[in-house]
Amino acid sequence: MSVFLDSAYDNHELVTFGHDRATGLRAIIAVHNTTLGPGVGGCRMYPYPDDDAALRDVLRLSRGMTYKSALADLPLGGGKSVIIGNPREDKSPALMRAMGEFVHSQGGRYVAAEDSGTGVEDLREMASVTPYVSGIADNEHGGDPSPSTAYGLFVGIRAAVAHRLGVDSTSGLRVAIQGLGHVGFLLARLLRDDGAIVYGADVSAINLQRAADLLGVIPVDVDDILFCEADILAPCALGAVLDEQTIPRLRSGIVAGAANNQLATPLDAARLRDRGILYCPDFLINAGGIIDVHHQRLGSAETEVRAHLAGIEKNLLEVLQRSDRSGESTDAVAEALAMEKIDRRRDRPEGGGRPLLADPETRRAAAAR
Repeated sequence: MSVFLDSAYDNHELVTFGHDRATGLRAIIAVHNTTLGPGVGGCRMYPYPDDDAALRDVLRLSRGMTYKSALADLPLGGGKSVIIGNPREDKSPALMRAMGEFVHSQGGRYVAAEDSGTGVEDLREMASVTPYVSGIADNEHGGDPSPSTAYGLFVGIRAAVAHRLGVDSTSGLRVAIQGLGHVGFLLARLLRDDGAIVYGADVSAINLQRAADLLGVIPVDVDDILFCEADILAPCALGAVLDEQTIPRLRSGIVAGAANNQLATPLDAARLRDRGILYCPDFLINAGGIIDVHHQRLGSAETEVRAHLAGIEKNLLEVLQRSDRSGESTDAVAEALAMEKIDRRRDRPEGGGRPLLADPETRRAAAAR
């Protein structure tokens, strides 16, 4: 394993490895860029086939978080962590507390949030040993940012539909959702209420049946969902589903989903463009979760959160319009726009501040520990 030679390494500020013999914890924390603030991002637990795969994932995810927070105009940098293990078999309260200790050892350069394989209760275990945790507020969703992720995604889909099809809703449009977990299910409900025809697939038969029973989602086999004939494809499971094998088989005009790192390589953005498929960059359109987490830390009212989420539409339309003018892929344009925001902060006389934590309450908790 060579961090610096890995294809996903992008001048990351911090990559650190953690191991706890008693609990079996094996984890990696990566902080990509803290120009705008501390590296905030989810703690993912997944049974990676090897350590190299885990490293590549955390490097790519943390880089995406830098762009995501910058485009969402958040005072946060890009960070991510992964736990190597099966969340259904290997997770325990003790393991999550050990992960909390690992997060705490970074001194606030990384703040953990929920991700695939972890939930609010896991984060609360971590929070028992470190203040560097977000997304556990005692609000109507119990701290779960999924509703905001789904709403932001829905707003982005409607913007993409307006840009490409010239209509102001998804009514009558066909949407294929890959993954009907927390975000995918909530997105399906928003689309159904907007009049869309929703197809769905999930590796969990329980998730699929729930969506079919409660929302009228039309079940599709997991091997076929990417290739449904639909107006919109929404990948809402794991990443790297769009590559040189799958892209030629797509039958959707718009791709807009919640999954991180949907493109297997940067070249896949150009492949989508060449096929005339409108790709909504995942790190732009799925920013609702990190926006929600930020406002939880501030104690913001729901109206403030919704107003911030509405900015996803504005940012996406700017990216789509720039892409139309330049001929560049939407992914490249979105990354460039994010770097413009970061560079503006870096060029200020006071420099690119790196606050230890995002809010006074958490700073006080850290000082008292």
